[in-house]
Amino acid sequence: MTPLRVAAAGEMAQDDKGLYQHLRLFGDVLEQIRQNYVDAPDDEALIESALSGMLRDLDPHSSYLPPQDFDDMKIQTRGEFGGLGIEVTMENGLVKVIAPIDDTPAQRAGILPNDLISHIDGEAILGLTLSEAVHLMRGKSGTAIDLTIIRETARKEGGGTSEPLQVKIVRDIIRIRPVRTRVEGVDKNIAYIRITTFNIHTSDNLREAFAQLRDDIGDKNLVGFIIDLRNNPGGLLEEAVSVSDMMLTQGEIVSTRGRHKRDAARYTAQRGDAASHKGRAYPIIVMVNGGSASASEIVAGALQDHHRAIIVGTQSFGKGSVQTITPLPNQGALRMTTARYFTPSGRSIQSLGITPDITIAQKLPDDLKNITGRREADLRGSLKGQNIDGGSNQKPASEIENEAGAGAENKREVENEKPKKHVAFIPPDPKDDEQLQKTIRLLEDLNLFKNSGDKKTS
Repeated sequence: MTPLRVAAAGEMAQDDKGLYQHLRLFGDVLEQIRQNYVDAPDDEALIESALSGMLRDLDPHSSYLPPQDFDDMKIQTRGEFGGLGIEVTMENGLVKVIAPIDDTPAQRAGILPNDLISHIDGEAILGLTLSEAVHLMRGKSGTAIDLTIIRETARKEGGGTSEPLQVKIVRDIIRIRPVRTRVEGVDKNIAYIRITTFNIHTSDNLREAFAQLRDDIGDKNLVGFIIDLRNNPGGLLEEAVSVSDMMLTQGEIVSTRGRHKRDAARYTAQRGDAASHKGRAYPIIVMVNGGSASASEIVAGALQDHHRAIIVGTQSFGKGSVQTITPLPNQGALRMTTARYFTPSGRSIQSLGITPDITIAQKLPDDLKNITGRREADLRGSLKGQNIDGGSNQKPASEIENEAGAGAENKREVENEKPKKHVAFIPPDPKDDEQLQKTIRLLEDLNLFKNSGDKKTS
């Protein structure tokens, strides 16, 4: 055994030697810039740019957070900040919208998932870090900002993309209400819960929502719950676990696995099912789309694997990676991907997302019909998915879409057309929301079927 340890130590020493050579190279380049660049550079800005570039090249979700950006992130997690109300990432030097947040200036201005922001107040974003771009978009409530939006269309015979859009938005205080509720259905007996984000208030608000809706409808009249996670970009892992725990009585919710043993964790259900009463577990339908990411996919995957909910909609975004925030001595922080999420059955969410049990596509207005939706796998430098045994779970996007569209609702569409990635769109008026209306009818039909079965066996 000793020779093996010596060889390993030798290899490590060789790796360290190579690393130190590269660090010396970095130091040489830095000194050349400091001494010979045409204008005297800012040393702090140089180092921050180097750190940002190093992390940005790892994957789309790793980044260096300067002190101000780290403070902004903590404020956003608390659920209140001045800005536009969009969850974003970086793609090919532009800011890409994952999803607008409900009832925010961005949503009211018509910003859509997959929109690319190329200019802020006429200044090009190209060359900025994600943190720098986000900082420019935030600001004092009541101030205006002009965004240049590139809304990509599907390739037609002539090719090309649509003309850039100029959108003026007035910033506001973004008070994120993570949970919204209402009563749906012909007989007003369906509990509808929309979760827009996973911040520190989400699980507490959801617990209150379950109790309030059961009280409003009455346990005897309640048909079931619709949990709407569409265009929910995610948030805190702990909140996703707590939300899942509220609808599960036992078993694993999610696990994480990374390069080191310390990155491995397993989260299990403990609390009991808040969507049940006196031994009766009410049916749950969870809605997802291409804007449902990260924490949303954890919840959908856990409920799907435990057969506690039916998942409907379209393929989710596919962000199944864990970012660890490490505070730094300069009051900034390192945001680095350290692990992948796995559902209870061992599925990796990364790059694949959650495939609905029943595919329900959204009816799109004419100006959105040619837009091609994009997901995690389409982002430059995105991590590949990985099975729990370490093997890749990567599939071609067309194959994923074929599987996602294999439901009876869309069988004809899949046979007659090439599969496409649906844009994540939610009509502002629920009456025009075809996905929601079909989901309501599905839950009503399930109730009728159950009642019919009960009568036959009585």
